[in-house]
Amino acid sequence: MTLGEFFGFINENPFYIVFYFAALPLAAFLANVFGKGEGHLSPWCVFYSVVLYMVAVPGIFSIILNLYHMLFENISIYDANIISQILPILSMVATFFLVKQNVSFDEIPGFGKLTGFLSSVAGVMLIMFILNKVHLIAFTYVKFHYIILLLVALFIFIRFGTKKLFS
Repeated sequence: MTLGEFFGFINENPFYIVFYFAALPLAAFLANVFGKGEGHLSPWCVFYSVVLYMVAVPGIFSIILNLYHMLFENISIYDANIISQILPILSMVATFFLVKQNVSFDEIPGFGKLTGFLSSVAGVMLIMFILNKVHLIAFTYVKFHYIILLLVALFIFIRFGTKKLFS
């Protein structure tokens, strides 16, 4: 199954994705109700960690996919599918907001890895966008391995720069 076939299936059967992205904020809300003030304790922080990963990975993927469509393929935002491209982002924001009401993100196990992942993906997207728009490789006589070294150095700089920023 290709990614296009998967999105076609989701668009033909929207119940699955709507249920999934409605259930995650609802789970965070119910955890806030039943575990009020206990979000930093063991069962609740693990539950919040699972819920955050379940909503953040598709949400981040949706953001990256939307940016890819707008920046590289020049697809209008008006052509975005609400169920498969906007709903994961809205669900992610709502779930993050609800979890933040009961527990600090610093107390959730593994959440630092999620922000590191997001910064890495954003850095790679920025590098790819710059290379796509500037056409650096087409108009330079610099050897290719120097360009690769420059990209690796830029990626490392972005990675550690965002770690210092979020610390």
